[in-house]
Amino acid sequence: MFRSMRRKGQELPEAECKEILSSCSTGVLGLMGADGYPYAVPLNYVYADGAIYFHCAKDGHKIDCIRNSERVSFCVVQRGNVVPELFATDYRSVIVFGRAMIVSDDVERRRAMLLLNEKYSPDLPDEGRKEIERFWSAVCVVVIEIEHVTGKEAIRSVRERGGG
Repeated sequence: MFRSMRRKGQELPEAECKEILSSCSTGVLGLMGADGYPYAVPLNYVYADGAIYFHCAKDGHKIDCIRNSERVSFCVVQRGNVVPELFATDYRSVIVFGRAMIVSDDVERRRAMLLLNEKYSPDLPDEGRKEIERFWSAVCVVVIEIEHVTGKEAIRSVRERGGG
């Protein structure tokens, strides 16, 4: 169903993919958009228990796309340093394929919001809880249940480690 990576020597193991998903702060969500146009949107997220969570408004293009088709992709780039003298980029990235679903269970919604607060505002737990309460009725939480993950790094990084 999912393609295997063509350049196997640059493929990252699952543990490194998970580390990258955990460490990055922004990812790009790819959705099936309206009228056949793809829709890609950057967003903050948290990776927890093998899934990706993010929050958004209850109405809008993103939610319309998810309601229309739950199949999504999600990409993060941990490192993307241009190396002009090599005409290359030194990068590590992960692409996730999965199904995005609106979280309806309030316990899971609250847990996801607390995890997001812990990731992005770790020194402000009380303030974060207050903010969650303030916007509780307006916030939508979405979970991406992961079906397939690929990770890749620049060939230069592979060679420096002695792998290529």
